Amino acid sequence: MSEKHVIQRMRHEVRMRILTVVKVQPLTPHMVRITVQGPELEGFPSASPDDHVKLFLPTSKGEFNLPTMTPDGPVYPQGKEPSPARDYTPRQFRADSLELDLDFVIHGDGPASTWAESAKVGDKLGVGGPRGSMIVPDDYDHYVLVGDETALPAIGRWLEEMPKDKPVTVLAEIASAEEKQDLARDVRWFIRGESPSIDEVLATIPVPAGDTFWWVATESKRARSLRSLLVEHRGIDKDWVKATGYWVAATPL
Repeated sequence: MSEKHVIQRMRHEVRMRILTVVKVQPLTPHMVRITVQGPELEGFPSASPDDHVKLFLPTSKGEFNLPTMTPDGPVYPQGKEPSPARDYTPRQFRADSLELDLDFVIHGDGPASTWAESAKVGDKLGVGGPRGSMIVPDDYDHYVLVGDETALPAIGRWLEEMPKDKPVTVLAEIASAEEKQDLARDVRWFIRGESPSIDEVLATIPVPAGDTFWWVATESKRARSLRSLLVEHRGIDKDWVKATGYWVAATPL
């Protein structure tokens, strides 16, 4: 008999691509979906909803100086300004049209947010990866997906790809009610700074019957705290919890 709840890990050949923006679609006041396209997307692998790619932005001179992958890791061209890079979730890939959707939170700073805020059709974007995928099996009885705005692309994709009859609970934190999105399943929305918070609800929410997989993606320190809450205080099997830091809060001076 096959073992249950086995997570499959896949490695992919890392490829660097220069792609063209073909669509810019505002989703909410502070989130925009940018679609990029190009023949280099042929064979693009993305096997898991929470995969991530490395986005490479133009340098101060408008150039794309992407690294070359070597056995010792990525190596940038000598004597040239490296392209700024950030990790993002592939929201959707359409192999028939070689189009990739990427959702950006517009938060007023950082090279990716700044680029996305002014992006227009015809602009270029570098995309590297994904390097690998962690495939969570669909044999759990229930799934709980928890995150802030940065997790919504992965949550949205997960809800679209999981079996329609699979029970799932979604807890999502946003800055204001205007940031709600239409997703494939019902979502319990939390407004940042208002009570109750996601943290408070996770401390008391009834654990679903059967085997439940818990997925958490938020600020790095908070993700660790929520994992500790679930595993050490709620008694959830540590192998049934995946908590990932999707961003790091600035350290106060």
